[in-house]
Amino acid sequence: MNRKLLRIYLQDHLAGSTGGVELARRARGANEGTPYGTSLAKLADDIEADRRTLESIMEDLGFGPDRAKNIGFWLAEKAGRLKLNGQISGYSPLSRMIEVEGLITGVNAKRSMWLTLRDIADALPELDPDRVERLIERAEQQLGRLHELRSRAGREAFVESAPA
Repeated sequence: MNRKLLRIYLQDHLAGSTGGVELARRARGANEGTPYGTSLAKLADDIEADRRTLESIMEDLGFGPDRAKNIGFWLAEKAGRLKLNGQISGYSPLSRMIEVEGLITGVNAKRSMWLTLRDIADALPELDPDRVERLIERAEQQLGRLHELRSRAGREAFVESAPA
């Protein structure tokens, strides 16, 4: 087992999850009280829990976070808020669409990481394969919800908000 490369790999994913948690929190806050609010609140909670689980797995393996990478991803998420969204100020249907697609990208990456851990679990006695299997299933459920939200957000952004 190349533990050095595994440590770097997991640190990269932990750093990416820092940006993912921030994006999920922003989407949750911007959609509170809308038809998207409950689903995005649940997803934000799940994504935060998954990040804590990754931290726990890394701790079990004797790995710590890379603080510089975490800060970098946190800053990148903040910078991503500066993109144009078709409005002078405020939240637009395009904002929601881009956020949901960003969450899909992050959850796909997380699912891929869990799949990788499952593939190498036999070489890592510290890793509980059943726990990893549950994390894969949860990521797949999250993707299902996100794709439903993406479909609705796309219709609202590009069809229902079209100028007459």
